[in-house]
Formats: sequence, structure tokens, C-alpha cells
Amino acid sequence: MSRRSLLLGTAAAGALTAVGAAGCGRVPSGDALARLKSQGTVRLGIAGEVPYGYVDDQGEFTGEAPELARVIFKRLGIDRVQPVATDFASLIPGLNSQQFDVVSAGMYINKERCAQVVFADPEYQMLDSFIVRKGNPKNLRTYEDVVRAKARLATGTGYAEIGYAVAAGIPEKEIVILQDQVAGLNAVESGRVDVFAGTALTAREVVRKSTRAEATEPFAAVVDGKKQIDGGGFAFRPTDTDLRDAFNVEIHKMKKSGELLRILKPFGFTESEMTTLTAEELCEK
Repeated sequence: MSRRSLLLGTAAAGALTAVGAAGCGRVPSGDALARLKSQGTVRLGIAGEVPYGYVDDQGEFTGEAPELARVIFKRLGIDRVQPVATDFASLIPGLNSQQFDVVSAGMYINKERCAQVVFADPEYQMLDSFIVRKGNPKNLRTYEDVVRAKARLATGTGYAEIGYAVAAGIPEKEIVILQDQVAGLNAVESGRVDVFAGTALTAREVVRKSTRAEATEPFAAVVDGKKQIDGGGFAFRPTDTDLRDAFNVEIHKMKKSGELLRILKPFGFTESEMTTLTAEELCEK
């Protein structure tokens, strides 16, 4: 079950082309933090997805990851963050082949990824939510409700929600797979499906201007009797634990002071997305 990703815009794809030829050598050893301070620039891999890291209408890189990275890395003595966009599946391979120095793209921390990279503690946690017709006429608030009501469910390509729906008893062949949450909203509004499953953040953002659909209250999917609460964080090469540890020190200060929420809030994050989960806990899921 993977983090979801969207198609890149033209500007993002151009940024990938520019960097693609740049770095495929041997991974350098030594003190990563000292090396990046000396260079003055850290390359940040993102996946072109709102609200995590994307190119805005003015052609500028923004999102919760680039904005958070700019604050933290400046405090670590690295003045410039250079976001580099690629498709989601290329982020970890690109990190380990030196196309980027660090990755943050709303990437969920899980056991499979923890075998390939080292994660900072998550800057947010994420529950699920449904996009449904106004008034939620079928009273759909959990995947079990979808089974009970025999409702037609859709979700996005590569979304973790596919696995959650299957675990609740919805046959995978009956799940409608759409490109993203915008397509999901359109499908619900037109009546082609009864419900679209996504993250709480993306669901509430996409229905904000809709007069025919709404987002349900956030909930934790249940798999094998255990509630599933995902967390997303910055990923580093396994050799760069010094950089990861320094990053962790700063992000914990920001959590304690409330600064983290202030930075993430303009991108739709709320107090309910703040978390005390650790990367170690999520790596064991």
C-alpha cells in the first residue's frame, strides 16, 4: 500500500529532466550535514502533489514539505533548498542514487520503506475520510458501512485505501479506481459512485467549494483488528543518520512550540494531523 501521487505539471517535469543527468555516482560517505553546509544547498525530492510539494500557478515550488524544509535546513546552516520533482515511485531510488539529498512527498513511513531509507519522525499523521453526497444519504462513515450498504466505492490509483477497503470485505474487482481526489469528487457528484475514499486532508480540501458533496469525519481504518494511523515524514539515505538526527532535533522543537502546525496550516493541516508517533513505531507496522 503506497502513498498516493499525482501527475506532474510541465514545470515539475522540466525540473526532473534538469537533475536526472546530474547524479548517479557512488554515494558519498562521511558527515552528510557538514557536506551540505559546505555546499550551501540541499536537494529535496518531491512528487508534484498538493499539498505536500508541488509547483504553484506562478511556477514556484511550494507545499508543506518545501516550506518546512526551508525553515529546518536554514537552522542547520544550509541556506538553500532546491526542490526536485519526480514521480512518486522514483523518489527512493533517486535518493539512493544521489539525485536528491532528502525526500519528502507526503511519504508514509512503513516497514518496506524503512528497509531502504531512514526516516525522521513524522511531521503529521493521517486518517481516512470519505467524499459522499451532501447529507450522506447512505450514512457511510467507515469501510464496514460501505459493505453494509452495498455502496459503490471508488478511490485513487495506488492509494492505501484500496487495501483498507479489501480488508473490510470489499472485493478489489468492485472498487472503482480513479486518477485522484478531483476525479473522485466528480464521480460522487455525478452519482457514478456513492463514495470516494481518501485521506482526511485531501477529502476536506477537495469538497471545500462543492455544493453537492461533503467530507465525512476522519476515521481510522481497521485491519486485522488494529486501527491504521499513517504518518508521513522526510526520508534520508541510510548512510546519513547524522543529518536525520539533526533534522529530528529541530522538528521536535517545532512540535513542542506549535511552530510546526503554523507552517503546515496554510496547506490544510489541522491540530488533528499533529502527532507524537515516531518513525520507529511506524517502521514496525
